[in-house]
Amino acid sequence: MTVGRVLHRVGLRGAQLQWFSLGSVGFSIALWLRAKTVDQDERGNAERRAVFVGLWPSMFWLIGDSMRREEKGRRS
Repeated sequence: MTVGRVLHRVGLRGAQLQWFSLGSVGFSIALWLRAKTVDQDERGNAERRAVFVGLWPSMFWLIGDSMRREEKGRRS
């Protein structure tokens, strides 16, 4: 069973995951901007957190895209 099918059974759809992808881009930018406001001792952790969240969009987008293809295939 694929990840896409499991998420589909849970109730998520491909379009929702693609919106999560766009949201995680915004969340990463917000974390990066916030990292510039903390003191120097905490800045490294804050920047690493922003980079970590910045790795999520491609994963969400690709899973969402594969789910949308499966959804189209089922309708045909």
